[in-house]
Amino acid sequence: MKIKYILFTALVLCGQLVNAQKPENVIAAVGSPFNPKVPISWNRYYDYAGLTDMVKKIAQAHPDLVKLESMGKSYLGKDLWVMTITNSKVGKADKKPAMYIDGNIHSNEIQGSEFAMYTAWYLTEMFAQGNKSIQSLLSEKTFYIAPTINPDARDSFIHSPNTAHSPRTGLIPIDNDRDGKVNEDGFDDLDGDGHIVMMRRKSATGKFKADPTDPRRMILVGPEEKGEYELLGSEGIDNDGDGFVNEDGEGAYDPNRDWGWNWQPNYIQGGAYKYPFSIPENRAVSDFVMKHPNIAAAQSYHNNGGQILRGPGAMEDIDTYNAQDVRVYDALGKKGEEMLPGYRYLVVYKDLYSVFGGELDWFYGGRGIYTFSNELWTDYSMYNKPNEDGQSQTYKFDRDLLMKDAFVDWHPFKHPQYGDIEIGGFKKTYTRLHPGFLLESDAHRNMSFSVYHAYNTPNLAVGEIEVKDLGSGLNQVTAIVSNDRMIPTHSSQDLKNNIEIPDVISLSGGKVIAGMIVENRDLNITREQANDAAHIKVANIPGNGFVTVRWVVQGGAKYTVQVSSKKGGEASKTN
Repeated sequence: MKIKYILFTALVLCGQLVNAQKPENVIAAVGSPFNPKVPISWNRYYDYAGLTDMVKKIAQAHPDLVKLESMGKSYLGKDLWVMTITNSKVGKADKKPAMYIDGNIHSNEIQGSEFAMYTAWYLTEMFAQGNKSIQSLLSEKTFYIAPTINPDARDSFIHSPNTAHSPRTGLIPIDNDRDGKVNEDGFDDLDGDGHIVMMRRKSATGKFKADPTDPRRMILVGPEEKGEYELLGSEGIDNDGDGFVNEDGEGAYDPNRDWGWNWQPNYIQGGAYKYPFSIPENRAVSDFVMKHPNIAAAQSYHNNGGQILRGPGAMEDIDTYNAQDVRVYDALGKKGEEMLPGYRYLVVYKDLYSVFGGELDWFYGGRGIYTFSNELWTDYSMYNKPNEDGQSQTYKFDRDLLMKDAFVDWHPFKHPQYGDIEIGGFKKTYTRLHPGFLLESDAHRNMSFSVYHAYNTPNLAVGEIEVKDLGSGLNQVTAIVSNDRMIPTHSSQDLKNNIEIPDVISLSGGKVIAGMIVENRDLNITREQANDAAHIKVANIPGNGFVTVRWVVQGGAKYTVQVSSKKGGEASKTN
């Protein structure tokens, strides 16, 4: 009887909970999806199976907005999912200016996948909810979103013991120290808790003591003080008997040193693999981008440091980024600093270090695409102010706001080489990764920056069409084609290297006798296109600018002007 009562009570409580979550029982918070078709919790991290489940559910819930496909296979055969997101009822996806987003190129930088997924989820749910800004955006633009481009190593980081900083590579086995063995002396999870933390040992000659303000933290003793502990490094055992612990870990190739722009071999750029695009995941991304010339903007999510990065990656490449393109980058990057508190807009080689063969440089240098790489998570987010306390703030934040959940308490262990030691330290999901309660907030802000970037890809319109009677059955038709967004149809890098074909402005409705670009309308200065006069080829339609074209036409009175641009989309108008 007692069991039946308990079950009855549980059913009543469950029913109350379900009723309490009905749309009529809550009020929407502004700026967030209300009653989403695909409910997702954004205070946690998902492995590859979890991400796969999400992309499939989003595609199924929003068939008019999402097309799901695989760009290719990872080294271990996982599908590299990419979602094409646009309003398919208003124009074709590949005929609209597009924004490409990916994350998790480095295996320990996992929140890039959640940020990319949040963008896909937010766009689709807010569109379905009737948000006019998102509906307008997806009518004009296309998003290509690839949540993880290193899924093998993502699962390795999540499901295998690691530190917050390892691994950042892929899973292709490499003999890192060229001793004929692979991964023979890496980290060892001594206590089996899934986290590689630190080892310490009591020692009369130790150089460290427990911080009196937080005994979990080890600090160096002063010159007149006596130490209590010696630090022995990360958890591990001398597996190969050479007297060193953890000195020969996993293969060290870096997927972000593999791209075909300013690539250098491993002896110059540590982490480079065999040759540009020798890593299958990167090759799949490059093939996808090459097949989608409408990509005008791109974002790659990394961690950490709170940075909005643009190239060049190395000083040797400084001439690639010329003044016109830098003005666009600066306008976008400075807006990003407003939208992302604590983030700084930086140039890789100048403000950080040199990188050869990086993804963001290939996107811009090789394809003329305005590209940012955001380094997610910043200490600023801990207390909404710059970190003035250094490492001590990391402990303080864990104590104040995370209830000490980020730290594995020091506990004894019998080490086969070191004897009686203690193991403890921060979990792999802390210091580089967002705590749960801050994950959605920062995902939303970064999503908004990407939306702003995408919004400012070209938006073309045919404006004025002037028809002037020249006599003898001839008309002069003059048209203005404008671009009212920040990004031009061709970056300067594109123009300099003839990466993409010119834009084409066409006239129909009469027999075209001559076609020309109007360089100065007031002074009637024109440049004639001798061949195929009906289809005028224009090198570029500048951001927040326009071009003027003119035809001499025999016959007709109703004329249609149409513009077609790979990165700028299409537009037309009839007089």
